Amino acid sequence: MKSAIGRGGPWLAALVVMWACQAGAQGATHAAKPQPAASSSVAVPTDIPFAPAHDTIITQQSSPNAWGGERTGNEPTLSDRVVSYTINADLDAAKHAVTGKEHMTWRNRSDRDVSSVYFHLYLNAFQNEGSTFFTERRVLTAHGSSRGAAVLEKGQWGGIRLQNVQQDGAPVKWTFVHPDGGPDTDQTVVRIDLARPVPAGGTLALDIDFISQLPRVVERTGWFGNFNLIGQWFPKIGVLELPGERGATQVRWNVHEFHFESEFYADFGLFDVHMTVPSDYTVGAVGQMQGTPEQKDGKTTYHFVQGDVHDFAWVAAKDYKTLDGTYTGPGSPKVAVRVIYPAEYEPSAAPTLKSTIDAVAYFSKTLGAYPYNTVTAVIPPYNAEEAGGMEYPTFFTSEGYTYVEPDTATQMASDFVNIHEFGHGYFYGLIASNEFEEPMLDEGLNEFWDNRMLRERNQDAVLANRFTKWLGVTPHIGGFDFERATATLDEPADPLAQNSWDRLSGTSYGTVYSRTTTAMHDLEARLGTPVLERAFRLYYQRWRFRHPSVADFRAALIDSSGNARDVDAIFSEYVYGTGKMDDRVDAIDTYEVLPEAGVTWKDGKATEVVASDLDKQIDKQRDDWKKAHPDAKPGAPGPFPWHNTVTVIRDGVAAPEVLRVTYEDGTHEDITWNDDRRWVRFDFIKPGKVVSAELDPDKHNLLDHNRLNNSLTTEPNGAASRRWTADVAAVVQTFYSLLETL
Repeated sequence: MKSAIGRGGPWLAALVVMWACQAGAQGATHAAKPQPAASSSVAVPTDIPFAPAHDTIITQQSSPNAWGGERTGNEPTLSDRVVSYTINADLDAAKHAVTGKEHMTWRNRSDRDVSSVYFHLYLNAFQNEGSTFFTERRVLTAHGSSRGAAVLEKGQWGGIRLQNVQQDGAPVKWTFVHPDGGPDTDQTVVRIDLARPVPAGGTLALDIDFISQLPRVVERTGWFGNFNLIGQWFPKIGVLELPGERGATQVRWNVHEFHFESEFYADFGLFDVHMTVPSDYTVGAVGQMQGTPEQKDGKTTYHFVQGDVHDFAWVAAKDYKTLDGTYTGPGSPKVAVRVIYPAEYEPSAAPTLKSTIDAVAYFSKTLGAYPYNTVTAVIPPYNAEEAGGMEYPTFFTSEGYTYVEPDTATQMASDFVNIHEFGHGYFYGLIASNEFEEPMLDEGLNEFWDNRMLRERNQDAVLANRFTKWLGVTPHIGGFDFERATATLDEPADPLAQNSWDRLSGTSYGTVYSRTTTAMHDLEARLGTPVLERAFRLYYQRWRFRHPSVADFRAALIDSSGNARDVDAIFSEYVYGTGKMDDRVDAIDTYEVLPEAGVTWKDGKATEVVASDLDKQIDKQRDDWKKAHPDAKPGAPGPFPWHNTVTVIRDGVAAPEVLRVTYEDGTHEDITWNDDRRWVRFDFIKPGKVVSAELDPDKHNLLDHNRLNNSLTTEPNGAASRRWTADVAAVVQTFYSLLETL
């Protein structure tokens, strides 16, 4: 999905692109009214429970042999293919409906018979306002901003209707269930009771006839005009997790309802899909087209195949154009890169192609070689922006602009959305984490890696449009600084490791992107860039074509870096907790170290120094020093040293800090503060006095929510006021940029 910073509007998007009961056996006891055609009121079986609806934070790493163990590259297929789908789909362009015939095979990985299987019917989230999606939307958008807020009107609703389901020719029955305890009116998860159980290690084959009605674009999928983004459109089986996989202690079905903020999770497999559309429609899809499209009676049938992925989406749009390019790199096949776009957004086509190819190169270099033959980017039309900024394996949707010029917000927006959505091909696609339960592993880590790519390109977020650029005003802000500004570091509501639906608000969910980015930026500063890069490569190598948890990511960081202390400091406070960091310089106290009055003893004899005599002595030393140093500049060391005390205070969690003290003569020194003390007084006896003190002068600790109190001076300094003036100017400029985009 598009960057969290963009959840409030398209121009920002690319700048950086509760009712459920405890699940388990009882989680299956809520069944909606069965579908009349072939449903049943059979009691829900309890032998294989559902994954928890709320207790989803995982702290125990998976077993080494989870999901068949680490892929070595010597296996016959890239992934352990658990499922396969052969689908024939016919698009009724006038009705925006797809008639589908699906043949699915699924392998029972468990050690027991399976008598019922569970499928996602995601499009039913858009069937009516009683779905889990719309029910949660009312609450989460009332307390924060989010995408997906479009209102559906008459004739614009969507859904999946099962027509017939057969197991080896025998009809079977189905019932809607609610694994997360959602409203009875939700129909996004269906249980299919089999005619014959699937034995341990056995294979299930189902033939499913269905009709998918696309909704008017509301979020991630749908139609507008002659544009059809066909995502989450087919019945898709849930994931049967085994003990030792993602926190599971027993065999369980992970098949959550379609929540408002959630995305997806599925087994790897093979997709073989034929799509029939009107002949004047352009088609793009996950995977590689097979042969030449076949035309008959004004319609064209396209055939796409892709193995070792866990989802399939496609686009069919009238009179759309295409732009093609290629990527070649070490370890990758020759990759065909295609952009599909409407004429109105032709200026976005070439920039989208370039940034996508650049992203393939960067992710291949830093994580692992891109293994597929294709990448397809789709630019939705005007008024269908909610279809933009969405990812599927080898296929993503971008955003369109009527102009894309260097050093403007649209250039940055175009680049960032493309990089972000392609990046999902790694963190959501190849490292197939559970986006329902652990959005941090996809949205958060991807956003962090995207910003690292921009940093390598020296590409800042640009807050300028054509008008401000013409005026010569092109304010920039670093990508990591922009992420930090939106991360609500002062009052984080939810742990980063929390699932996608148990969130205070849509805004709180949005910080999964920016707060993860900021936390990983700080971890990079602690570990060092080379160490962190090795750790991410290990994470990719270990978990590609599998399904890791947050605990598995943590283990990869520790195993690679050998630094459990710094990794756990970030995880305990920010990933598993809601820690707040705020270190500040509280005071600078200075005084000249002068001879002192009083009595001293030496060799058994007492000597008294009288204050009035000291004054004469001090005055004489000052005069002698001035005569000896007639050209001394103000602030230069004098006849007496200075005692300086700098007091620093922690108002939040501990973090390693550097304290830089600067003296009158312009020299400075750095002191490390890396312990758990809530306050410290650092003393410096030097020839000159301290005039300023600053924590984190190199700005590594972006998690510090209030950086304005990180420094203090003993003399008036106009830098702060000048900075605030510049910030106000940037805000005004940003406002004018926004006005032009509206």
